[in-house]
Amino acid sequence: MQIFDSRQTAAGLPFDALITALERVFIEGCNVPRRHIHSIQSQDGEATLLLMPAWQENGLLGIKHVTIYPQNGKRGLPGLHSTYTLFDASNGVPVAVLDGDQITVRRTAAASALAARYLARAEASRLLIVGAGNVAAAIAPAYAAVRDLRRVDVWNINPDRAKQLVSRLRDEGFQAEVAIDLEQAVAQADIVSCATLSTQPLVLRKWLRPGTHLDLIGSFKPDMRESDDATFSGTSVFIDTEEALDKSGDLLAPIAAGLFARDRVLGTLADLCHQRHPGRTSDDEITVYKAVGAASEDLAAAALVYQGQSGQ
Repeated sequence: MQIFDSRQTAAGLPFDALITALERVFIEGCNVPRRHIHSIQSQDGEATLLLMPAWQENGLLGIKHVTIYPQNGKRGLPGLHSTYTLFDASNGVPVAVLDGDQITVRRTAAASALAARYLARAEASRLLIVGAGNVAAAIAPAYAAVRDLRRVDVWNINPDRAKQLVSRLRDEGFQAEVAIDLEQAVAQADIVSCATLSTQPLVLRKWLRPGTHLDLIGSFKPDMRESDDATFSGTSVFIDTEEALDKSGDLLAPIAAGLFARDRVLGTLADLCHQRHPGRTSDDEITVYKAVGAASEDLAAAALVYQGQSGQ
């Protein structure tokens, strides 16, 4: 059994190849049971364990194990850790263990970029990143694989962390700036991508100008929010999988308030990849993509690393 550490896992996941791999798995199909979500009793008080299996018949089978401790930031630790175990689906033999953090970070950003390929305006060039964690740091490089980014703004509730991410993005060749006023930054952006663990709305519908694409990555639990209820009124809403309608507070709250309904979702990421829905249909349309993550994406990423670096 092969072991891929953080550096090796990241090296095997360049965004152009990863976006292609994600699109392929959505087109080919994958067996994805509902994820297991368990609350963990700890001094954190909000800890969660996720178990996310997926497999393709006579291909590969994988399980991601994720621990989420939202208060870890106060201890100087990442809020999320994960490992990924890969098996041969034809015989159950374990073939690899990979760094689940890198898989999660890079496939999450890549999936949002894949959605934006269909949903963001072709000429979109100004990106606002809301958040400054590990996933937020991968968003600009991922989006750069599908859009010509001219400027990247970063807003975070902690301005010092926003400054750190801006410095990193500048080192990577992006024209990046710290956003001081979130409302103003949203109003100026072509694409707004939120990657936080927020439990309160951050982006408001009234701030979004016509033609904006809003990417909501956080809010994978009912008590988490990144947008207000009005965001889902009069906008074109897409989701990564049907599971988002049962898990995300960003969707559950406006549904409960009567401002949104499940049948108003225009399509999933699979629908977009299969071209069952064309995605954006006008330059003035406000598109919203709500993701909670899909185990099929993890499997595609793990397979890309394993098959690329092991010569399979």
